[in-house]
Amino acid sequence: MSHLANRRQFVAALTAIGIGSQPFARALFSQAAQAPPSRVTAAMVREAVQLAGLKYSETEQQGMVASLNRILTRAEELHQAPPDNDVPSPILFNPRVPGFPVVVPPRVHRPAVPGRQTRPSSLDDLAFRSIAQLADLVRRRVVSSVELTEMYLRRLERYNPSLNCVVNLTADRALVQARELDRELAQGKYRGLLHGIPWGVKDIVAAKGAPTTWGAPPFERRVIDEDAEVVQRLSRAGAVLVVKLTTGEFAFGDQWFGGRTNNPWDPAQGSSGSSAGSGAAAAAGLVGFSIGTDTGGSILSPAVRCGVVGLRPTFGRVSRRGVMAAGWTLDKIGPICRTVEDCAVVLHAIAGADGYDLSVPEGIPFGWDSRESARGKVVGVVEGMLELEKDPAVRANNTRALDALRAAGLEIRSVKVPTSDLTYFIEYTERAAGFETVVTTGADAGLRAQRVRNDLRAYHLVTAVDYLQANRVRLRLMEAYARATQGVDVMVSGPVTLDPTSLNPITSLTGHPAVAVPTGFRDNGTPTGFTLAGRLYDEAGLLVVARVIEAATGLGNRRPTLKG
Repeated sequence: MSHLANRRQFVAALTAIGIGSQPFARALFSQAAQAPPSRVTAAMVREAVQLAGLKYSETEQQGMVASLNRILTRAEELHQAPPDNDVPSPILFNPRVPGFPVVVPPRVHRPAVPGRQTRPSSLDDLAFRSIAQLADLVRRRVVSSVELTEMYLRRLERYNPSLNCVVNLTADRALVQARELDRELAQGKYRGLLHGIPWGVKDIVAAKGAPTTWGAPPFERRVIDEDAEVVQRLSRAGAVLVVKLTTGEFAFGDQWFGGRTNNPWDPAQGSSGSSAGSGAAAAAGLVGFSIGTDTGGSILSPAVRCGVVGLRPTFGRVSRRGVMAAGWTLDKIGPICRTVEDCAVVLHAIAGADGYDLSVPEGIPFGWDSRESARGKVVGVVEGMLELEKDPAVRANNTRALDALRAAGLEIRSVKVPTSDLTYFIEYTERAAGFETVVTTGADAGLRAQRVRNDLRAYHLVTAVDYLQANRVRLRLMEAYARATQGVDVMVSGPVTLDPTSLNPITSLTGHPAVAVPTGFRDNGTPTGFTLAGRLYDEAGLLVVARVIEAATGLGNRRPTLKG
């Protein structure tokens, strides 16, 4: 039996000796109470050791009894007042790898200037415009922020019945803010490209005046009366929050307490998750842009499914203060937009340290120079990506996208990268800690997804030793990925899955930035997309390559047919 298998068994073994979640521990404690004064007995230890596949002598097992009873007492003390989800861990993850220096080229922040925009006869014709195009109209006061806000609010109400992406509209807040921004413009004050641009946020992010539900029935009306840091930064930049968007229960998948969020290109299909509403709303032109979060693919997956651009920044780029924790060492916040440059504009507004989320480093600014060329960059293609793709339409679109990169002067290499599903072991263990009060108080009783409830309980039984060992293995995987991608600017892979050719699991683990970019469509009209991963903190270099694919596909004018 492998050592890893033994460790998995040891997780279960600790249940038998009482070091687990409170509900499980209570039952074991009641049994143990029949044999005072030691609630953990030699017989329990013998059974646990055998189940774990460990080799301890009878004498060694007997010697563990007193220690385990002391540990049990301390575990009980911890269970008396477990911290809520909003209490962060002081143990911080650093995506940097020893011996591999992080070099981020300095850049001037210089977004592109769009051609002069004109006011259309119907404001709905603006719904799919880029941030820069909308900004030109707002800045010159051709269209007011109030008009844009009202237009997007109407679209949210009109098309939500078929997409099911809205949890709560923030109309009152939005219109107050939009009127104030219009007044500022009239007085000559302009905050920048996001001034007056309506947007939506995934509903695990706190915003004043609206419930923050986490997609879960027990919290359907729960209000966190503060703005998360990302909401504050976008408000200061002049963006107008119009909607809280759907997420799966506790940020699992696209099923929330209101049902499933649907793909605008095919409403019979889910939008994927867990930034389900953020992907669907951006694709359907219901917001100027949206914000999602990503622990193990939750920005990338809905972006590919919905045919939009989703940017998962480097771990630690954006403060997570005021955002539900799914995994402290894995969670990232990023934009979901209709264009690559829109993602850069939004990231520039939200990136940077705030003094609260200590995973965000000082002194690594983000800048986007729209004039930067991708020519000469080296692109690594995950070995076997094209050959193992079973869908002929996806394979054809992937091939065309790679051909476009070659034609633009980029070097293409095949690269073998390490693979691992360790991401989800670490994530779910951290979730179990973050949601302990939800489980132990029975607040999860209303969850629709039984698997979520089962996982939150099961991962309480992972030992501290196994969690720490997993993170030590994580460093070895980070080193292996760094070695494999030396000399490569951007890596490319296809599916956002556990497929061996997917970059998502390993880069979720390492903390590298990634972007999903559309590459085309299947015969049934649903989108296909690439996932690209860049160097640590070099989101700009990553987006430069993504922009080449965006320009080559010519998908910018194609829109989903919406019912409403």
